[in-house]
Amino acid sequence: MKHEEFMHEAVHAAVDNVHNGGGPFGAVIVKDGEIIARGVNRVTVNNDPTAHAEVMAIRAACQKLQTFDLSGMVIYSSCEPCPMCLGAIYWSHIDKLYYAGSQKDAAQAGFDDKFIYEEFDRPIASRRLHTEQLLPEEGKAPFAEWDKNAEKVEY
Repeated sequence: MKHEEFMHEAVHAAVDNVHNGGGPFGAVIVKDGEIIARGVNRVTVNNDPTAHAEVMAIRAACQKLQTFDLSGMVIYSSCEPCPMCLGAIYWSHIDKLYYAGSQKDAAQAGFDDKFIYEEFDRPIASRRLHTEQLLPEEGKAPFAEWDKNAEKVEY
């Protein structure tokens, strides 16, 4: 299959998902020219704000392959990923991302994540979400334990 065919699969999954009660987003993960996993937006169906198409596809691929590292793989998304999904794509070590619809397209349909990007640029005290650090010294303890753990699995 070619890039366009994989993208068609992602967009088709998004359209089908709308007809099945989900959001207008779809994604496929490809390894060596084969679709490994698919994901669609199930936020409202699953009552899970993290159930975005890309995250669902990443979860499915990791389960199928029994790994948390998707290096060497490509994700095709029906729309430019939101900050959460983009973070998940980076954390999963996927090599390439292709998308069809843009952030602007999503915003016009009521899915505007611009405010999240704007929040990242604000000082913590100026963000909409009240955020404050508590027990900073105690917060270092888990990292100290991690550093000492000879059996840790790096990621």
